[in-house]
Amino acid sequence: MKLLHQSSKYIALFILLIIAVWSSIFYLFMLDTIRDSTDEELENHKRLVIKNAELNYKLLSQHTFDIGHFEIREISKAKALSFIDSYQDVMLPMQDGDDPVPELEPVRMLTTAFELNGKFYQLKIINSMIEEDDLAKDVFYSLVILYVLLVGSVLLVNNRVLKKLWKPFYVLLDQLKKYRLGETKNVPYVETNTQEFADLNQTLQALLINSKTIYEQQKEFIENASHELKTPIAIITTKLELLVENYALQDKVAEELLQILSIVNRLKSLNESLVLLTKIKNKQLHNVQEVNFNSLLIQHKENLAELSEFKSMPIEIRESAVFKFSMDESLANIAIQNLLKNALFHSEKDTAIEIKIEANSFSISNLAKDAALDFDRLVNRFSKEDESSKGTGLGLSIVRAICELYQLKLNYSYSNRRHHFQIQA
Repeated sequence: MKLLHQSSKYIALFILLIIAVWSSIFYLFMLDTIRDSTDEELENHKRLVIKNAELNYKLLSQHTFDIGHFEIREISKAKALSFIDSYQDVMLPMQDGDDPVPELEPVRMLTTAFELNGKFYQLKIINSMIEEDDLAKDVFYSLVILYVLLVGSVLLVNNRVLKKLWKPFYVLLDQLKKYRLGETKNVPYVETNTQEFADLNQTLQALLINSKTIYEQQKEFIENASHELKTPIAIITTKLELLVENYALQDKVAEELLQILSIVNRLKSLNESLVLLTKIKNKQLHNVQEVNFNSLLIQHKENLAELSEFKSMPIEIRESAVFKFSMDESLANIAIQNLLKNALFHSEKDTAIEIKIEANSFSISNLAKDAALDFDRLVNRFSKEDESSKGTGLGLSIVRAICELYQLKLNYSYSNRRHHFQIQA
């Protein structure tokens, strides 16, 4: 979730809570005010009823609410003296002019006691709460509408204000997403009057300029080191080949020279692999295009036909779908070549190398010794399953670096004595 939306979410929740509490308190206060007003009316009505009863004794015999919305019943002195005035919300059957039969309606009832001419009476007075209920409903709906409008307005204004305040940040973030070390010329920068964003600008500029400088120095060092190493290695190789070919050397001396030549060739291969691995890590090889792995695997099978025939290890391809992926084609070739050579060099003789191609992956498997490999160790630089191997120990490291560059998965599994290496999109 974006920072802008995160801010809006928390502010919205805070505002919703505050306004909800405020609305509830206001609504309860309004209800209490309505009841207080009704209770005052009942109190006034009570005084009028008692005063009229002193003048008209017939009122003391009114035992229903039919006339005047009150009833009077005689009670004992003890009950009257212990009586406390009470106000209640009750439902009573009442009949308005437009009602054919009485209907239950909400009323507010005052129950009290009074003395008249030495006798004690219980007085109940009611006041219809229909209008008050309607008023309470109106207040409630008004609060809900006000609540929605207020929250919506606050969120809209807040979103616009935050969007404007955070605009420099998002502009800078967009520039950073598009920035490529060694490719993008201009360092991300945005004009702003906000101190925090200005500090962020300055820090990023210093960091990226420093990274760019280190990157250029590292790139130059790699290129120079590779170039400087190539020349002496080529000279040594040439001189050793001349010695072996043009001079009548003793067998033992010739054998020693051939061993030295083999070591020099390994040194040459190691130099090339390290340079390639470093370029991959630094993203110097990044010519992205759609790569058809089916075609590349078939091409590599043909290129390695002589070697596979010599080692009696036929390469078999099973295609269930076409696997295409956008990446640098030269890196795709290197990954396939390393996995295939790894399978050819470590398979048992007279066994097949199996290639399986699916819609989002391909796998290369070979039959070898009866034990699973320590895959985590093998993908580290200079790690070998067989220390006597003449390889550089960088093949699987290079494959893993290529996969990491394009967010591909390099998987390994072992079953039925077969080692399966899979590249999955």
